[in-house]
Amino acid sequence: MFKFSPRNPEKTGDDRPADSLWGYVWRMSGWHQVVVCSLAVLVAALGIAPIELQRRIVDNAITPQDFDLLITLAALYLGLIVVHGGIKFVLRIYEGWLSESAIQYNRKHLTRLHAHNEAGSQDESNGRAVSIIGSEIEKLGGFVGDGLSQPVVNSGMLIFGLGYMISVEPMIGLIGVIALMPQVALVPVIQKRINALIEARVEKMRDVSDELSEMSTDKDDDEQLRPINKGITALFDNRMQLFVLKFGMKSLINLLNALAPICVLFVGGYLVIQGQTSVGIIVAFISGFDRMSSPMRELLSYYRVAAQAAVQHKMIAKWMQ
Repeated sequence: MFKFSPRNPEKTGDDRPADSLWGYVWRMSGWHQVVVCSLAVLVAALGIAPIELQRRIVDNAITPQDFDLLITLAALYLGLIVVHGGIKFVLRIYEGWLSESAIQYNRKHLTRLHAHNEAGSQDESNGRAVSIIGSEIEKLGGFVGDGLSQPVVNSGMLIFGLGYMISVEPMIGLIGVIALMPQVALVPVIQKRINALIEARVEKMRDVSDELSEMSTDKDDDEQLRPINKGITALFDNRMQLFVLKFGMKSLINLLNALAPICVLFVGGYLVIQGQTSVGIIVAFISGFDRMSSPMRELLSYYRVAAQAAVQHKMIAKWMQ
């Protein structure tokens, strides 16, 4: 389907693992990241533009009962949504192609490396190689496509949205800034513990894969299954700890996101009653906070994915060496 290909490390003759996760991303995609990030900025800007259109529809068309202006603004709103959706679709396809191209290259490269390695002929290394080439490299390679563009999209929407709100109505805009501060402070603390659990899980999964590859009909089944079952139980405990941290953090973030619209209604309603702002601004701001809650969740999710990718990059690079 796509005849072009991402940057190929084999052409440089450099067969060593990249020094860092970001070095790996650049090695796999190169200048494609510039194009992807440019599309991401455009998606972010177009994603916030409807907020101003909503304000104008309420204040300039509905309130004065200007039907002609209402038709014009509604058509512009619809066109903006279509264009935004089209560019976002192109961005997602581009990200997906970069990810799958990286995964394809990595699997071929690591399979060849394993086949030519002297340790590759030893049974005890086969299970670990299957785990790395099968599942671990998919998660790492999947980071190549949206590793830079997704934080650009989501942080761009937050910056554009908060900037617009503060410029239109500073008092209400500051509510958004205050609502984000606890989330920004909380995530790194919890993520540090999640990173440790992820690394322990990957290592334990490799150990289980090694034990499975070493099973033999010449040995006692109970003796062979004992360490495997113990490893599976450890994986279960690890996953449950991850669930508690992951979903606990999400619940807290959802609560904080839900408080912002209530504050907007209260403070904005007071300003409307005092004649200091308009109903259109309140409507647009509530929609704006709703739009920004999704990018905030995506950024927090991205933080987790990036941390997991960094851990897996480090462990795969160590295995290659």
